[in-house]
Amino acid sequence: MLNIGVLISGGGTNLQAVIDGTESGEIKGQVKVVISSKQGAYGLERAKNHNIKAICETDEDKIIEILKENKIDLVVLAGYLKIISPKLVNEFRNKMINIHPSLIPSFCGAGFYGEKVHQAVIDYGAKVSGATVHFVNEEADAGPIIMQDTVKVMDDDDAKTLAKRVLEVEHTILPKCVKLFCEGKISVEGRKVKVSE
Repeated sequence: MLNIGVLISGGGTNLQAVIDGTESGEIKGQVKVVISSKQGAYGLERAKNHNIKAICETDEDKIIEILKENKIDLVVLAGYLKIISPKLVNEFRNKMINIHPSLIPSFCGAGFYGEKVHQAVIDYGAKVSGATVHFVNEEADAGPIIMQDTVKVMDDDDAKTLAKRVLEVEHTILPKCVKLFCEGKISVEGRKVKVSE
């Protein structure tokens, strides 16, 4: 049973998808702590509702301390809007994953978050979008890709309608990646991630 720490900044719907997976037994792990970069983020309430430690903290040295104190094996960034420092990356190299609402390497990196991503997809005229789960490295949205899934961009989509459909994909692939990680079925070789199912 692996210990999972989740970093959030907002509502925490991806956090909820992971919690649901652990509580159903689908994921062989437990969410031990949820850390938010924003006071009053609803994700903290979600954690409390499931008797999970909920902490608001922005200092990375303290975040590392909290994760170590709770013996965290996997760090999940679920809508975490702060850039991760190399120090935190090194502490949890290949043990920290992020979900991004586009098909990396498109529409990602600095400035691409929330509805800005979906608006950029629509403005560009892309026919498909989707979500990507990847390991976190020193560059924003640039770590080795674990899993991706696509959604079709409709002619009448706006950022909100596209975001809603992409979020459904996020809620599927993020818990799946957490499950596979907890089962030891993910290995990293350079930029390539191998998944054994």
